[in-house]
Amino acid sequence: MLQTLVHYSLHLVAPLLLAWIFFPRDRRRMAYIVMLLTMLVDLDHLLATPIFDPDRCSIGFHFLHSYYLIPFYILMCFLPYRRLGLPWWLSAVGIGLTFHMFTDWQDYYLW
Repeated sequence: MLQTLVHYSLHLVAPLLLAWIFFPRDRRRMAYIVMLLTMLVDLDHLLATPIFDPDRCSIGFHFLHSYYLIPFYILMCFLPYRRLGLPWWLSAVGIGLTFHMFTDWQDYYLW
């Protein structure tokens, strides 16, 4: 029960805190929504058999949770979007995906 509470709190409440910390006031709401939308990365679970296995770690098993993509997610957090002329919300995507990977990792390895 506690594990489930921590897991979903990290998925739902932590992005709100991250938006509060890393984004200016006028972008916090949209940053939070974008970070919530990064949970769509879990759609790759639908390609696995069984879809959910409590004894399986998502990290390294599912394609969008792969060790090859995680460095790209981390890089997305630090790119100079303004200087590159890219939309600011890509940094929210990077933060959301990186934190999502952390949440899934801790769910398996710390519990």
